[in-house]
Amino acid sequence: MKHDVVEELFKKYYNDLLLYALTLTKEKAAAEDLVSDAFFKALDGAGDNVTNFKPWLFAVCRNAYFNGRRRDKRAAELSEDIADEREGVVDKILKDEGYQALYRAIELLPDIQREVVTLFYFEDMKLKDIAHIIGKTVENTKVILFRGREGVKKILEV
Repeated sequence: MKHDVVEELFKKYYNDLLLYALTLTKEKAAAEDLVSDAFFKALDGAGDNVTNFKPWLFAVCRNAYFNGRRRDKRAAELSEDIADEREGVVDKILKDEGYQALYRAIELLPDIQREVVTLFYFEDMKLKDIAHIIGKTVENTKVILFRGREGVKKILEV
């Protein structure tokens, strides 16, 4: 790929992919590493058969995340400093207080629901693209999205 195209794609999708990576990793540094890794893998493997780059890039990011988790079975607890740093990043991305409360509620959802809700509402992806990213059917993705919405509703009502 030409340098200009790579730079344009990076500028266009970096913030969206970083927010998604933060949803997966819950750590700023890990999310930034994941985004860099995903862009490298996506741009290295991108061929003429990629018709819709954004969902494909998100799928590459998701796969890189889960491949990394498989390699690293040890789970480390978040320190207060890392949690505070992450909250600062999320606050910068989501400036509106209403969105902050919503995002905090989304963080409490199970992983798959959080992922689908984030992709659908924050990334404006179609259900077909989300289903492709998470490796589920469109119907199953609709159910996950419904359960995620219900979960957010219950959390916000409390």
